[in-house]
Amino acid sequence: MRVLIVEDEPYLADAIRTALGRQAIAADIVGDGLAAMEAVSITEYDVVILDRDLPGLHGDEVCRRISASDSPTRILMLTAARRLGDTVSGFELGADDYLKKPFEFPELIVRLRALERRSGKAAPTTLSFGDVSLNAFRFEVFRAGRFTKLSRKEFAVLHLLMQADGGVVSAEQLLEQAWDEHANPFTNAIRVTISALRKKLGEPWIIQTIAGVGYRMGEGDE
Repeated sequence: MRVLIVEDEPYLADAIRTALGRQAIAADIVGDGLAAMEAVSITEYDVVILDRDLPGLHGDEVCRRISASDSPTRILMLTAARRLGDTVSGFELGADDYLKKPFEFPELIVRLRALERRSGKAAPTTLSFGDVSLNAFRFEVFRAGRFTKLSRKEFAVLHLLMQADGGVVSAEQLLEQAWDEHANPFTNAIRVTISALRKKLGEPWIIQTIAGVGYRMGEGDE
């Protein structure tokens, strides 16, 4: 999942990104409404976490513009407002969900996962390929019944490959979905992460390299 955090309080924005990173969710941060519109015009985000009171362009207007564009991006609006009317107006503008400040990070994660399911992009909680199984909510991976401890980035990459169910996932797709906007497009991080995954999952290798195309789940290497 790729998320855009639109929040003008830097400490809160960083805290949200840290919480998402622990769940292997890649996130970018912008601090005002105009920057948010620029970001969504460049990257197709699964969910935008949108603070309502923003400088530059109010969160209400950002929400309205994203909704009017027929974008598949879901909007989770954040607000300090307590009045029911404020919540209702947020939904009328096109928000898909609403979370009042202060909030607990576990609730934020659950709401994001629910929005992902509603977008039609979400895979089942438990994925299997061959003798490898992955549980996205428990952050667990097993091979042949043996628990395999992975880093957050390794888990994110494996999750994307298993979601493809044997289909090829390009390096560009992995970089876009498992890293954030600061990732160097010429980095060798993907190759290093794939190599680490193979070693941790053990032989026979279950991740194939398709030369010049990308990677896919399957025994052996090509």
